[in-house]
Amino acid sequence: MYEILLVVYLIVALALVGMVLIQQGKGADMGSSFGAGASATVFGSSGAGNFMTKTTTILATIFFVLSIVLGNLTAGQIKKTDEWENLEAAPAVETVTPAQTDVPATEEKASDVPN
Repeated sequence: MYEILLVVYLIVALALVGMVLIQQGKGADMGSSFGAGASATVFGSSGAGNFMTKTTTILATIFFVLSIVLGNLTAGQIKKTDEWENLEAAPAVETVTPAQTDVPATEEKASDVPN
């Protein structure tokens, strides 16, 4: 269930980004470059939105709902651990000395200077 919601969340996020990027701004018509766009209201006209605006609104709503649902599912999966829970002493570490046969013996005195 979590993985399915995560895939849907990713698809909705990509669709939302795509819809926002392909929309034309409110003052992007030809008249706005000559000052005619200044006569519009501050936040644009309050008329009914077109298909792209409604689709963006629906995708944004789905995105936020999925964000909340996935956040709640993720918060339920994380198991909080307390570092003070286990206060037992750590086991003692054994020191192992190598046997005499493990080290190669040479009769000459080792030198770092090449001959």
